[in-house]
Amino acid sequence: MDTRQINLGDSLLAEIGAALKVVASKARASKPFPATSAESNKLTVEDQRAASALMRINHAGEISAQALYRGQAMVSRDPELRQHLLEASDEERDHLAWCETRLNELNSRPSLLSPIWYGGSFAIGALAGLAGDKISLGFVAETEHQVTAHLESHLNDLPANDHRSREVILQMRDDELRHSTHALEKGGAKLPATVRTCMSLTSKIMTTLARHI
Repeated sequence: MDTRQINLGDSLLAEIGAALKVVASKARASKPFPATSAESNKLTVEDQRAASALMRINHAGEISAQALYRGQAMVSRDPELRQHLLEASDEERDHLAWCETRLNELNSRPSLLSPIWYGGSFAIGALAGLAGDKISLGFVAETEHQVTAHLESHLNDLPANDHRSREVILQMRDDELRHSTHALEKGGAKLPATVRTCMSLTSKIMTTLARHI
C-alpha cells in the first residue's frame, strides 16, 4: 500500500479522535480563566438570557476555529506552518474552555450543533490549506479579522453589569487580533472579495443558529 495513503489514514484517525475530544469532552484550558477577579453580579433573567446567547455563539466559534486550524494543519506541507496552526488551535481550546466555564456560570449550555460546526469547519480549513500556504495564512488572517469584529460587537451587546463575560471576551479579542497579525506577518495573502463575503455569510448563518440552537 502507498505510504502516502497510510499516512493520510493515520492523520484522519488522529483528527477523528481530536474532533471527538472537542465536541464530546469538557474543554480544559492551559491558561487561567480571565474573569477570576471580575465582580460576579446577579443578572436579571433577560440579561442572563442575552449573555448566554452571546457566549454560546462564541463557544461555537471556538469549536469552528479549532477545526479550521486542524484542517489546515493536516494538509500543510510546511512543518513550521503546521506547527503554527496547531499552536493557534491550542490557544482556541483555551477560549473554548473559558466560554464553557462562563456558560456554566450562566446556567446555560453550548450549541447543540457543535458536531456540525466542527465537521464543516474542518472541511473548509482543509480546502483552504490545499490552496497553498499563502492562501492558508490569508484565510487565518481574514477569519480572525472577522472574529475580532464579532467580539467587538458582543462587547457592545453584553449587559452592562456582566463583567465576567466582558473580561473573557476582551481576552479572546486580543488573542484573535494577535493571530490575525501573525498570519499576515508570515506572508498571508489577502483573499479575494468574493471569498471574504462568502466567509462573512457563512459566519452569519452559524451565529444565527448557534444563538438559539
